[in-house]
Amino acid sequence: MITKDNKAKAIAKLARSDKDVGSPEVQVSVLTERIKEVTEHVKANKHDYMAKRGLIQMVGKRKKLLKHLEQSDFESYKATVAKLGLRK
Repeated sequence: MITKDNKAKAIAKLARSDKDVGSPEVQVSVLTERIKEVTEHVKANKHDYMAKRGLIQMVGKRKKLLKHLEQSDFESYKATVAKLGLRK
C-alpha cells in the first residue's frame, strides 16, 4: 500500500498547481508508485494471483492515461514520460 508521504511526493512531482490531484500526469505518477510497490510484493509472493491481477489492471490503466495524454497534449506527455523514467 502506498504511504501518504510517497503519494504526496508523486503528486508534487508532476502537479500543475498546488491543489492538482486529478490531472492525467498526476494520476500516472501515483499509479507508477503503486506499480513499483506491488511489483516488489509480487516478486516476493509468486503465488499471490490477486496481486498479479491488480498489477496488470494498474499497468493497463496507466497505459490508457498515457495514451490519452499523448493524444491531447504531446509536450506534457513527453515531459511526464521523461520525469518518471518510463519506456515509450
